[in-house]
Parts: sequence; C-alpha cells; structure tokens
Amino acid sequence: MLRNTMIALAATTALAAPAFSQDQNIVETAQAAGGFETLLAAATAAGLAETLSTGEYTVFAPTDEAFAALPEGTVENLLLEENRQQLTDILLYHVVPGTVMSTDLTDDMEAATALEGRSVLIDLDDGVRVGPATVVQADIEASNGVIHVIDTVLLPE
Repeated sequence: MLRNTMIALAATTALAAPAFSQDQNIVETAQAAGGFETLLAAATAAGLAETLSTGEYTVFAPTDEAFAALPEGTVENLLLEENRQQLTDILLYHVVPGTVMSTDLTDDMEAATALEGRSVLIDLDDGVRVGPATVVQADIEASNGVIHVIDTVLLPE
C-alpha cells in the first residue's frame, strides 16, 4: 500500500508539475510557479527571502489559498513589524535543512527538525500529510532544494 501510494504520488507529480529550471533557487522557483504571493511577501517581510535563495532547503510551501483560509486579519497582523518574530517562526516551521524528496519519505517519519526548532512529522496513511497539511504537489526542484506544495499553513504550537 505504501509503495503504491508513493508511486502514484510520484507519477501524479511528474505529470502535473510544470517544468521549472533547476537554475532557479527556491524563491525564484516559487515566483515562477505562481500561487505563492502571500508566502513570498511574508518571507520578504520576515527577512527570509535571501536565506531561502541560498543554502539547501526543503520548503513545505502553503498556497495563497492556504493563507486565505486563516482567520480574517491573521496575515495582516503577522506582517506588522511588531509581530516579525512570530511570522519568522511560522515561516521557519515550513523549512527543513537539506533536500527531502517524496521518494525519501516513510510513514510517521520526522522529515527533520524545521529551522524553527521543532520536528516536522510526515504521515502517509491518507495521502501525504505534513502535520495537518496535505501535500498537493511534491518535488518541485530548485537549484538549492525542493518545494512541496501544501494546502494548510503550519502553525507551531
């Protein structure tokens, strides 16, 4: 069952994924992909865009729709200067060091410790889940890592 799930995910991703240049870093790849305007604006506001452009990372990237699903006013509040550390912590919870491809995943694994400091749990029982989020597109490769698109903003407890 697990093997079939991973094969199906890899096949779906390969067929659905637009072609991106591996010459683009994570930020450039997210810009080219579209649908990550809120994430990119938040990363810029938190001073993380440059960090994500260098080094090697796996980013669990919430879509604009994921940010829109947060309670009204949440994003605007997080973008305020006085909430920069909270915004930074939330964004860093979506990033793990190194490149973790979908083929590297096993059920109930800790992908790694997020840059925020907590472990990121992967569950394969019902699709591919990262905490409460579902991976809707995996393995968007960039020159300095990989993006996995998720449908929910991960909030550290």
